[in-house]
Amino acid sequence: MTVETQESPTSLDELRGRLSTVVAIPVTPFHQDGSVDWDTHVALIHRLMDNAVEVVTPNGNTGEFYSLTAAETRRAVESTVAAVAGRAEVMAGVGLDVASAVAAARHARAAGAGSVMVHQPVHPYRSAEGWINYHSAIADAVPELGVVLYVRDPRVSGAQLRALADRSPNVVAVKYAVPDPVRFASVARDAGLHRFAWIAGLAELSSPGYWAVGATGFTSGLVNVAPRLSGALLEALRDGDFAKAMSVWEEIRLFEELRAADASADNVSVVKEALAQLELCGPAVRPPSRVLPDDVRVRIAELISAWRQGGWL
Repeated sequence: MTVETQESPTSLDELRGRLSTVVAIPVTPFHQDGSVDWDTHVALIHRLMDNAVEVVTPNGNTGEFYSLTAAETRRAVESTVAAVAGRAEVMAGVGLDVASAVAAARHARAAGAGSVMVHQPVHPYRSAEGWINYHSAIADAVPELGVVLYVRDPRVSGAQLRALADRSPNVVAVKYAVPDPVRFASVARDAGLHRFAWIAGLAELSSPGYWAVGATGFTSGLVNVAPRLSGALLEALRDGDFAKAMSVWEEIRLFEELRAADASADNVSVVKEALAQLELCGPAVRPPSRVLPDDVRVRIAELISAWRQGGWL
């Protein structure tokens, strides 16, 4: 029988610190026939490493987690761990039913990931107690790994987060993606502002507001395309230079607004189209996402041209 060792408080504290950064959500590139292009996947992860990205999340939403098979999600973790080669934290996305999430978390541990991000439960009926039990079952199955909660539901309270962490101490961070910085400020303080690493889960546009009230990191799909922009925003926020942060924010704004349009219908498609125009990845996505229409593709081309002129690419 294998005896699992609980993560030490020191290493958990170190992990919280490592997660206070740009958390890259890489795309999953596809061939034209719809199969995953694993060679390009490796090349894109290498590009993130070459640009000093410190945390990578295979199987995030930008990676089209919900359109991948279980075998593909496992390989995405393995591919990422191998490509990162110890240069960054690998935070593997897991989710769906408890048994599937536990199996994926255990696979991530075996593959060499240091943490897992638990996607918000997709069950239509979620009680507060059930939400805690769901995450605790996953966290307790991999006590050696740090566990990051992906919170998109405004009903999740600071008290729930605190109760979960009391039960499962390897829950170390919250990726908060509720579009309400006032709610975030309250939840973070009720849960314990310094107990978790607080990651602004709505990417660059939300990060200055969330940073002002307690976030110390943010997620990014943009970093796949223009890592210098994401890095410049992180540096400005860390320095407390909000004027500079907002100057970078303006450079990012159009790209992120294209991703957010129509309830984020083209969230992944915009990233992949930009990568395609940079000749780094094909534009193919799986349904229910779509390949972009020509008018949006033109706007992305104009934006890439402006970024090149500004020295961001």
